[in-house]
Parts: sequence; structure tokens; C-alpha cells
Amino acid sequence: MSRVRKISVGLTVAAFAAVGLGAAAAPAAATHVPNVPEVLKVPDGNKLIAVMPARGVQTYQCTNSAWTFVQPDAILTNRGRPEVLHSKGPVWTSVLDGSSVTGAAVANSPVPNAIPELLLRSTGNRGPGKLSTVTFIQRLKTKGGLAPTGSCTEGVTASVPYTADYAFYNPA
Repeated sequence: MSRVRKISVGLTVAAFAAVGLGAAAAPAAATHVPNVPEVLKVPDGNKLIAVMPARGVQTYQCTNSAWTFVQPDAILTNRGRPEVLHSKGPVWTSVLDGSSVTGAAVANSPVPNAIPELLLRSTGNRGPGKLSTVTFIQRLKTKGGLAPTGSCTEGVTASVPYTADYAFYNPA
């Protein structure tokens, strides 16, 4: 084997070893049941599959001289990598496998100076994939995202930054 070939093979092996070590060292997605207000608890018969931090915006539009919610737009990450997009519906879509879940709020819990925490029930799934069997979603640890205050000009939109953790549940 030539010297160049040996170096190439050695570098390839080292790269695969580094990737393997990096994956092993990366923390697993949080899968412990979050401490939440009673009203946001998921019914028995469901198991937590993932908790992902999100960063995004809540968009509002001035309609009839008042700020009206339009839609969320956020990126949820897993181990620091984008994994799920959150958009109008509300819908969560996996960027890894295309699966999605649409939800409807069934309960909320107020948070000072932030959008409320929510419990959402799945109203539809598309798959196959990670989100194809999700039954419940919790929006937790919210910061920011509240509608602007004061007067507004008809038709103007405002996108307000927010962060939250989203917990996803499947049937047990």
C-alpha cells in the first residue's frame, strides 16, 4: 500500500472514530417527564418521547386597531441540531423524516411576561416518522412572545421573539 493511500485510510478511520466518539458523547434528548402545572399534565396512557428547546417568533397583525395573533414560526433543536419546524396550524414538522403533527390547545397556564404554557392534543398526524404517532404536545418554560402593547396601524405585522421547550408524547 502506498504511503499516500495509508495516510488516506488512516485519516478516514480517524474521522469515523471521531464522529463515533462525538455521537457517543452527545447528550441524549431529554426524556424525563417535565414538572408542569396540573392543568397541563398529559393523560395516563401516553409516554414522553422527546423534549426539544425552541427559538422563534410569535407573529401578530394589527386588525381593527388591535394586535391579533397570526402564527408561530420556530425551530426546535435536538442535541443542538435543527430537527423540527413549528408553524401555523399549529403544525410541527420533522426536517429529518417529513412526519408531522397538528395540534389544538386543550389547556393553558399563564406565565408572567410571556405567552402561556400549553397542553395540545394531536388533531392529525402525517408520517411515517418521529411525529407520526404523537398524541400530545406541551409548550413549557415560555419566555417572551407576547403581543405588542399600545396602538397599531391597520395591517402592520410584528414578529415577537420567544423561546420555549416542547414535549412530545406517544401512546404508551
